[in-house]
Amino acid sequence: MISSPGKLRRNHGTRCSKGTPRLKRKASPPSRETSPDSKNAKLSKKWMNYQGVNGWEGLLDPLDDDLRREILRYGHFVEAAYDSFDFDPSSPTYATCKHPRSSLLRRSGICGSGYRVTRNLYATCGVELPSCGGGGWSGVKFPGWVSTRSSWVGFMAVCHDNREISRLGRRDVVIALRGTGTCLEWVENMRTKLTCVHGNDGGSGAYGEPMVQSGFLSLFTSKATTRLSLRDTIREEVGTIIKMYGGKPLSFTLTGHSLGAALATLTAYDIHDAFEGFAPTVTVLSFGGPRVGNMSFRYRLEETGTNVLRIVNTDDPVTKVPGILVDGSSGIPGEDAAAGMVPGWLRQRVLHDSSRWRYVDVGRELRLSSKECPYICDVSMTTCHDMKTYLNLVSGFVSSKCPFRATAKKVLRMHRCRHDLM
Repeated sequence: MISSPGKLRRNHGTRCSKGTPRLKRKASPPSRETSPDSKNAKLSKKWMNYQGVNGWEGLLDPLDDDLRREILRYGHFVEAAYDSFDFDPSSPTYATCKHPRSSLLRRSGICGSGYRVTRNLYATCGVELPSCGGGGWSGVKFPGWVSTRSSWVGFMAVCHDNREISRLGRRDVVIALRGTGTCLEWVENMRTKLTCVHGNDGGSGAYGEPMVQSGFLSLFTSKATTRLSLRDTIREEVGTIIKMYGGKPLSFTLTGHSLGAALATLTAYDIHDAFEGFAPTVTVLSFGGPRVGNMSFRYRLEETGTNVLRIVNTDDPVTKVPGILVDGSSGIPGEDAAAGMVPGWLRQRVLHDSSRWRYVDVGRELRLSSKECPYICDVSMTTCHDMKTYLNLVSGFVSSKCPFRATAKKVLRMHRCRHDLM
């Protein structure tokens, strides 16, 4: 179980209880070091740094407080995607969004964010269960919820509030995506063979063909009879937004958890691919995401200037799959130290073979640990992968040398005691 150190604060886009009046708090005097206005000014002037244009240099260890607030803020959009999804298989609206676009954020508990949802997003599975009476499935009748192919996975929201635009220093567009929620999505997760992003249409570069996990690509590109693919829906909306707001500072922030993190990474790749020369700043904030593609896929992301921050719980096994990570010698931040534990003969076999297991991590990494957090008692696989666990870890993390705030306070108390004794 998670014993939180307190409610996670939402300075911009706060949680609001349904039917519960918000209590007024006494305004506390501004800090002598930094007033609220100066904090806003800092964010608006340095927003590109916080969006990762410089690789979050100097902001991750120790974790910058403004970056922490931004990570949590975007994490709450992912929570809204989870809260809005109908997980109940017995419900007539199973696998759809429970709320209309106009009130989705408010009904999910996000108030005053300054964003407006402009598009619902659906993903379609490329696999289908065998029809009844065919092959080895003779006489088997699957429930409707098992064979659901298209499902609501998230939303796009555009910042429309002038005060929030001023605070951020640009107009921001959020693409928030939930994790696995249906039976066929689980099936797609298991399809771990690498496949070419561009099919047979080329796209190869100095490092070979960009390749990604088959199931993720299937969910991203498959379409239903009456519904566009997730890729085409996002392309259509991104094109509209660039036409409307492309003349002023504009950013796209893609965020997701688990499967949603993988789809967010694919989306970032595709935005630069589809809008080459026109795409604004594109940033991915990935919570508990699995590996997505091969070395060529990573290099292509880096070449296009896509900024990827992987928030990783080292006790979460999902961040270590699929495939065998073999590249630990490139010097690129975020590499898994476990790469060096792969036997030499196996590493050489994989490195010299276009193997289905040859995956690499992408982007920078913010490395956290449930076992080092004093507020988390349950370190089971389920809890370590839970989105709320990730938000708790981000909220309390200080640095790699002093992982959490409670630990930092304890160290300070010990230091003061020693000083007093001396």
